Amino acid sequence: MTPFRVALTGVAGALLLAASPLAAQAPALIPPQGLAAMASEAGRYPLFAQEVARARAEVDAAMKRPIDVPVPRDPGGGVTHEQHKRNYKIIRGAGLLFRITGERRYADHARDMLLAYARLYPGLGPHPARANQNAGRLFWQSLNDSVWLVEAIQGYDAIRGALTPAERKTIEDGVFRPMARFLSDGSPHVFNRIHNHATWANAGVGMTGYVLGDKDLVEKALLGLDKSGKAGFLRQLDLLFSPDGYYAEGPYYQRYALQPFVVFASAIQANDPGRKIFEYRDGIVLKAVTTAIQMTHGGYFFPINDAMPDKSLKTEELYYGVAVAYGATRDPGLLSIAQWQGRTVLTPDGLAVARDLAAGKAKPFPFASKLFRDGPEGDQGALAILRAGLDADDQVLVAKNTSQGMGHGHFDKLHWLLYDQGQPIVTDYGAARFLNIEAKDGGRYLPENDSWAQQTIAHNTLVVDETSHFDAKLKTAEKVAPTQLAFNGEGPTRWSVAEVAGAYKGVRMRRALAQVDVEGLAQPLVVDVMKASSDAAHRYDLPLHYAGHLIETGFDLQSNVTTRPVLGKANGYQHLWVDATGRPAVDEGTVTWLNHGRFYTYRMLPPKGAEVILAESGANDPRFNLRREPVVIQRVDGARDATFVSLLEPHGRYDAAAETTVGSKSGIAGLSHARAGAADIVTIRTKAGRTVVLAFADNTAAGVAHNAQVGGRTLEWTGPVGRFDQ
Repeated sequence: MTPFRVALTGVAGALLLAASPLAAQAPALIPPQGLAAMASEAGRYPLFAQEVARARAEVDAAMKRPIDVPVPRDPGGGVTHEQHKRNYKIIRGAGLLFRITGERRYADHARDMLLAYARLYPGLGPHPARANQNAGRLFWQSLNDSVWLVEAIQGYDAIRGALTPAERKTIEDGVFRPMARFLSDGSPHVFNRIHNHATWANAGVGMTGYVLGDKDLVEKALLGLDKSGKAGFLRQLDLLFSPDGYYAEGPYYQRYALQPFVVFASAIQANDPGRKIFEYRDGIVLKAVTTAIQMTHGGYFFPINDAMPDKSLKTEELYYGVAVAYGATRDPGLLSIAQWQGRTVLTPDGLAVARDLAAGKAKPFPFASKLFRDGPEGDQGALAILRAGLDADDQVLVAKNTSQGMGHGHFDKLHWLLYDQGQPIVTDYGAARFLNIEAKDGGRYLPENDSWAQQTIAHNTLVVDETSHFDAKLKTAEKVAPTQLAFNGEGPTRWSVAEVAGAYKGVRMRRALAQVDVEGLAQPLVVDVMKASSDAAHRYDLPLHYAGHLIETGFDLQSNVTTRPVLGKANGYQHLWVDATGRPAVDEGTVTWLNHGRFYTYRMLPPKGAEVILAESGANDPRFNLRREPVVIQRVDGARDATFVSLLEPHGRYDAAAETTVGSKSGIAGLSHARAGAADIVTIRTKAGRTVVLAFADNTAAGVAHNAQVGGRTLEWTGPVGRFDQ
């Protein structure tokens, strides 16, 4: 029996591997010292041992079944689609298990699967289920082919040294070289794009180049097909991330794109350390990882743009991201994220995470209020995150003042979200899609993604004349980004101020959002001042999408109890049922809902004559593609300038188990707004007798002094926002 047919673990396994012919043919993607450490220490640290056991269980189960490499037929979620996904995971897992354990059976299985692909792949043309995506061959879109290549080349790299020259030639000529050519020279419109699809293609082709010793493939992956540097992986790093590590398409796609960025960067570091890839552009790859983590609440990514709300840090991309970033930085805060994830990856970096976690080196990740600039130069708006504290249940306010986000972006400038008690309170719909559920249009984006989810009325920002920002035209929206005017994430009053001109012709919008700690109130208040100015009269709608059950309103409603009118005919309005309307008098504009045992009162000061509409998504949805979610809309007609002042107050507690209710009524006695000099003055009075005055200056420069006369009192402050407590 050869050494490779027995289970090799610990030091003995490492020594046998080192003495074998494999030592002279080490993988290209993993440094030799990392291989030795994984082989000798695999069972020593619980998190890594757990990953080895998980991989063993998955691969061993697959090895009991016949190899299945089907002719591609189905779109996302279909039988053949899912089988090819399982296959690349098994190829990668088997290859790494071979290197870790030394058991030849794993190499044999990965080899046999790749030989089957070598027989299948040369005869494939464009995928039969291709739609409006760039067609792949194994999958309905070439993106998935790129993912297959990124994963499978890692498995092949691990076993390549154990194969005969003939086996290598068959696999490389049958699968890896033609797939690399198809994804690069054969798909220039994808490969040379500045987009996550190109990132995956660049990574797969470049890693294949390193494994096959093909410098041409590597250079094309790094610098674009013509090797000019105008496209390719390095250009992606230049243009897709802001200087703060914010990814153009938003947190959800930052998560998705992160894996090819970090695994290819690791391959570059292993093969071309002189490039200093982890130092490139002031360490942008590593910034991208920590920024992605910051853009979460309770571990879940903020679901702006085309996003699914159920994606968290417990995902393959972030297992890689955390491991690679820790390997490069040894930042102990990343260990606490790995601990929360409960996972790592079968790489030397994953081993380092497990080793240092076992040694007790983890420290809390430094979540904080952050401003992440958008755009390659940081001048295309920003994502503003205001945190009331560091606990998972503490309130988090997110102001989306970012650029369009390319094709996955939504038409909603100056939009905001709120989380509290680990729950979404002021919500974002995200994408209209059931990912990989074949019954729902093959897992693709649904028609309602265009007609509802991307439209402005589906978000918490101002809508003019029942049309979406930029008339929902991508090329127009890509030309205009908001301006982040001011931000403060510290102290008892934290704020974000931004504006945009160009979302509507002749209309300028500015929004100030403040998270305000008030003595005597258990939770921070959120103050929202949304202003619009125009030379022409318009209909202005300001929606607030919320999660919870409506408890009461402070004004009378005209409810539609037998029929439900539809709010409009287009631009998302056709998907809203109107449940009730009302015209609140001053001090009556409140709506209260209940969410996870806490009450939330939304207090409105809309422009004079405004109507309030209570509505729900789901109209004109014959296939039940949309979630049914409530929204409250403030509407004013025939106004040139309009100022909407709102206050969101968390309060009280309902304990269903104990059948007790405390503080279900608002603790706010009054909310008022006045214009004084060059500032908006918002006054909040609590029932406990406290008064908080917030002054929002038109001039948002940091060092400018302001003053305003309010009720016979002179207010003086410096900077964009002043606060005065009584």
